[in-house]
Amino acid sequence: MPRIEIDLPLSLKTALEQEAARSGKDLGAHIRAILADHLKAEVHTVFQISTSGALVAGVYDREVSVGALLEHGDFGLGTFAGLDGEMVVLDGKAFQARAGGEVHEAPADAGSPFAVVTRFSADQVGETEGVSSFDGLGAACDCFRSSNNIFHAVRLDGRFKRVKARAVCPPKPGTLLADAAKTQSEFTFEDVDGTLVGIWSPAYSAEFSVEGYHFHFLSDDRSQGGHVLEVEAGPLKIAVENLTDFHLILPETEHFLKANLDQDVAATLSSVERSHS
Repeated sequence: MPRIEIDLPLSLKTALEQEAARSGKDLGAHIRAILADHLKAEVHTVFQISTSGALVAGVYDREVSVGALLEHGDFGLGTFAGLDGEMVVLDGKAFQARAGGEVHEAPADAGSPFAVVTRFSADQVGETEGVSSFDGLGAACDCFRSSNNIFHAVRLDGRFKRVKARAVCPPKPGTLLADAAKTQSEFTFEDVDGTLVGIWSPAYSAEFSVEGYHFHFLSDDRSQGGHVLEVEAGPLKIAVENLTDFHLILPETEHFLKANLDQDVAATLSSVERSHS
């Protein structure tokens, strides 16, 4: 994280230290909070549209436009209305990966039923060792996370030996996510430069988010991508942001308001997120 050194009058320094002590924050965090509030800037903030439980229940109508989503973040992932492909948000643009893994930039008026975005600003950077599986990728990323109790945004860049990915094909309206996933399209990219866009969510969020690591892939030429199932790669550059301010925006559509969300969301998502042939 960039550092700034400034000279302060003793009286102002004392006032800051006293207020930080009263708030229970360390001095640096307190100053960042003051600046963010004054400048109306979003720091370590994650915005989530709808819940993973709604997707499991078959609620994937349009809830927000891509244009509106990008007002809240420049990095993240999600899906599109009608489960029409996988969403990758990278460097302020949203991309749509459809069956077959082909990618195009999503128009501002495209709709999304579920997405998670942040304004990416790394707290930790480094390089991972080589990875040979999805589980190995998670283990490599764990070294750069600061806690199991907050959210994290994870970006990995480099050369990928193999990425196995998928995109769900649009099902009939109301189809449960578990059933929609049975007709997903799977594909493999080999020897490609690209980026993994990931969100790590803590265990307690399993009923409304996707617990653990959730990665989408996008090639450097923006022509290939999808939801990551397996991965092999050499050392990768990694950047991780700690996300401590969580905003959940719930839909107001009749479909969501009347849906049965009393289901075992975590078990279904665990199967759907990692299932592949």
